[in-house]
Amino acid sequence: MKTIFFCPMWGMENLSYTEAAKRVKAAGYDGMEISAGPDKRNEAVQVMHDNGLELILMAFGGGSNFPEHKKKYHDDLLDIASYKPMFINAHTGHDYFTFEQNAELIQTAADVEKQTGVRILHETHRGRFSYSAPAIQYYLLKLPDLRLTADYSHWVNVAESYLADQAQNVNRAIAVSDHIHCRVGHPEGPQVNDPRAPEWKDALESHAKWWDAIRARLQKANAPTLTITCEFGPAGYLPTLPYTQQPVASQWDVNVFMKDYLKKRWQV
Repeated sequence: MKTIFFCPMWGMENLSYTEAAKRVKAAGYDGMEISAGPDKRNEAVQVMHDNGLELILMAFGGGSNFPEHKKKYHDDLLDIASYKPMFINAHTGHDYFTFEQNAELIQTAADVEKQTGVRILHETHRGRFSYSAPAIQYYLLKLPDLRLTADYSHWVNVAESYLADQAQNVNRAIAVSDHIHCRVGHPEGPQVNDPRAPEWKDALESHAKWWDAIRARLQKANAPTLTITCEFGPAGYLPTLPYTQQPVASQWDVNVFMKDYLKKRWQV
C-alpha cells in the first residue's frame, strides 16, 4: 500500500500556487489539499500537474437557509468534480440541521459521486453533521455507504476527553474513514500548540493509535493507497501570544514534523 502525504494550502495563502507547490515538493510531500474558489480551481489543477503533485479539493455548502445551502453544495461538488481531483474532501451540513436535512446533503454527494466518478469523503468536523463521536453514530448506522475523512481532533475537543469511554463510537468511524487529517487535538482545543513538546506525548499517541487502526484496516483490505493531510492550522487556529499575536510555533515546521513522524512510525 502506497502512503501519500498532502500539505494544506491553508496557511500559505500569501504564496501563489506555484510558489506553494515548489515549497511543498521540496519538503517531500506528494500533493496538496486545497480549498479553491471557482475562479482558482483550474489554476490549482494545472500547477499541481506541472509540479507532479496529487490534488485533493475541498467543498463547502453555503447560504442563509437549507434550500440555498443544498443548492450551493450540489453546484460546488459538481463543479469541483469536473476538475477530477484525487477525491473531494467535503465539509457537509451543519450541527443545527436536522438528521433528514444532513442526510439529504450526504445523498446529494453520493449522487454527484455516482454521476462523475469522483470520490467524495465527509470530514469529521465541529459545526458539521459529524461534529462529535456520538452525533455521527445515527448517520453511520442509517447510511452504510457514508465514507469519512478522519479528523478526530474535533471530537476530542467536543468531548473534552481522549474518547477512552467511546471506543465503540470511534471504532465505527475508523471502519469507514478513508483519509486522515493528522492534527492532534486536546480536551480544551482542536489543536495542541506543538505536538513535538513532551507535554503532548500522550495526546500524540492517542491520535496516532487511531491513525494506525485506519492504516491497518486499509492494509487488510488491500487498498492501493493511504492518504494523509498534515493539517495543523495557521495563527489563530495555532495559539498565539497576547498583544503581538505571534504564533507560539511554526505551522510549517509542525506539519513537516507530522509527516516525518508518521513516515518513521510506519517505516514508509
